[in-house]
Amino acid sequence: MVVETELSDAEVDRIFHALADATRRDILRRTALGDASVSRLAEAYDMSFAAVQKHVAVLEGAGLVTKSPRGRERLVRADPATIARAQRLLDAYADLWRSRIDRLDELLAES
Repeated sequence: MVVETELSDAEVDRIFHALADATRRDILRRTALGDASVSRLAEAYDMSFAAVQKHVAVLEGAGLVTKSPRGRERLVRADPATIARAQRLLDAYADLWRSRIDRLDELLAES
């Protein structure tokens, strides 16, 4: 069984690189609940505004969030479409491993 994906290898690399950091996962969680300005996000962390901006930029580069202007602020919002595509990839890997375990069970039952 081959895992088919609608994501390129480069997209998968960017997504999982972005998700490898706890702060970025938390930003993604917060922005999945609702839009948040970068300033508001920065208030939640013990780091500089610039550091939070960099985390947001990594998430944006991976397509996990989008930024849109509202007045002088930039609102950050999770992109559910990209998250869903990553979830489908993970589901495909889970299916692959389930089928391998099922096949192993069958082989062991035959012995």
